[in-house]
Amino acid sequence: MSNPNPSSAARLYEIARRAMQERGLQPDFSAAALDEVKKLGDVPPTDPARDLRQLPWASIDNDDSKDLDQLTVAGETKDGATKILVAIADVDAKVPKGSALDEHAAANTTSVYTAAAVFPMLPLRLSTDLTSLNQDADRLAVVIEFSVSAEGEVSAPALYRALVRNHAKLAYNSVAAWLEGTGASPAQIASVPGLDEQLRTQCRVAQSMKGLRHLHGALTLQTTEARPVFDGEALVDLRVEETNCAKELIEEFMVAANGVTAGYLNQTGTPSMRRVLRSPERWERIVALAGEFGEKLPASPDGTALEGFLIKRRAADPAGFPDLSLRVIKLLGSGEYVVETPGKAAEGHFGLAVGHYTHSTAPNRRFPDLVTQRLLKAALAGAALPYSEVQLEELARHCTEQENNAAKVERQVRKSAAAMLLAKRVGERFDAIVTGVSSKGTWVRTSHPAAEGRLVKRFEGAGVGDSIRVGLIHTDVERGFVDFTRVS
Repeated sequence: MSNPNPSSAARLYEIARRAMQERGLQPDFSAAALDEVKKLGDVPPTDPARDLRQLPWASIDNDDSKDLDQLTVAGETKDGATKILVAIADVDAKVPKGSALDEHAAANTTSVYTAAAVFPMLPLRLSTDLTSLNQDADRLAVVIEFSVSAEGEVSAPALYRALVRNHAKLAYNSVAAWLEGTGASPAQIASVPGLDEQLRTQCRVAQSMKGLRHLHGALTLQTTEARPVFDGEALVDLRVEETNCAKELIEEFMVAANGVTAGYLNQTGTPSMRRVLRSPERWERIVALAGEFGEKLPASPDGTALEGFLIKRRAADPAGFPDLSLRVIKLLGSGEYVVETPGKAAEGHFGLAVGHYTHSTAPNRRFPDLVTQRLLKAALAGAALPYSEVQLEELARHCTEQENNAAKVERQVRKSAAAMLLAKRVGERFDAIVTGVSSKGTWVRTSHPAAEGRLVKRFEGAGVGDSIRVGLIHTDVERGFVDFTRVS
C-alpha cells in the first residue's frame, strides 16, 4: 500500500522509478545479479600488473560521489613537458562479460542520476566499493599515460594495467576554492606529502590543454542545470552548479585519456565504439542565431569561428550566456555512439574539437566505457576480441537509445522536483528570464530557485533572453508542470 503522505524524497523516488520503467530502463537488479554480488569477496588484487601504489594518486569528484572511476597524478616534467597518468577502475575484473551483472549493465547502459536518487548501473557493493577507487584501498586499474607540452599538446601515449591506491578522496568545490585562493586547503591534501604541489601542477597543465583545445575550436558552453538540495527527506532548494578549475582539470585529463584510448585501439587494428558529435546539420540556424547578435559566421560549420562568437557573447552578457549556450547545444544535436572499424574512420567530436574520441573513463557508470575497457584489455594482452563488429554495432545503437532515455528520465524528475518545490508558492512572483519561444509554447526560468516552467498567459511579445516578472499560477508534480503568467 502506498504512503498517503510521502516525503519529498520518497515521492520523487516513485516518480523516478515509474519514469524509468516507462522508458525501458530497469530500476531494480535481478535476483541473479544480486546473488553474484553476494559471492564476490573483497579479495586483495593479485594480478601481476605494475605496482604504482606509491604514487600520490588522488580522486576529485562531486562532494557526494562514491563511485570513483578515475585517479590522476602528475609525473616528471622534462623539457617543459609534464607526464600525466590517469588510472581507470578495472571494473571488468569483477563484472565478467555474460554475467547477470553484465546483463543488467548492458540493459540500462548507464547510471541514472535523478533528483530523487541515483539508480546505479552496477550494485553499490561494486560501484561504491569493490570496483571503486576508494581512498586507502588497493585496486586494479588501466593506466593511460601521456605527456603534455607547455603549449598543451598531448604526446607520448602509453597504456598498461597496474595496481594503484587512492591516497586522497577530494571534492571539486573545496579543491577549486583552494586552488583559486578563496578557501582553505582541504585536510586530505595536507595529509599526503607533496600533493599540494601535485594538484597545482595538474591544474596548470589542464589549463594549457584547455587553451589549446579551444584555440582549435572546442566550444565554450555553460548550462544552468540545477541540483536538488534536501534537508533530511524534504526538498528545500534547486541550486545551479557552477564550473570551476577543479572540474576543468578532470575534464581535460579525461578528454585526453579518451583520445589516447581511441588512438591506441585504432593503431592496433581493434574495432571500437566511438563517441561522436557530428558536424551540425543545422549550421544555418546557428549562423542565424549569431546574426541576432550582429555577428557573422561562415556558411560551412566552423568550430573555431563558433567558439569566437561564444567567447564574445559570454564577455558581453554573462547572465544570458547559459541560455545562449542552451540554444546552441540544441542546434548542435546529440552525441551518439558509432563503431569505428579498421580502415573505416568514424567522425570526431565537433564540440570537443577532437578527431579520435571514445568513452573509457567511467566504467562504473557507463556501459560503453566497460565495453571499451574489455576491448582495450584484449588488445593489450593480444587476446581474442570480446565483441564482434556486428555486436558492437548493435551495442552502439542500444547505448545511444538508452542514454537518451536516461536523459529524459532525469529531465522529467527535475521538472517534478521544481513543481514540488514551488507547489506551496502559487500566487508568488519571481524574476525570470525567457529561455525558449516556439510554436509549442514560451518557457522561462526563475532565478531563485532555479526552476523552469511554461508561460501560459500574457506571453505575447516575449523573446528569448528577455528578463521579465512572472507570477506562479499552477503546478503539477506528477507531470512536472510549472505554469506562470507574465505580470507587470
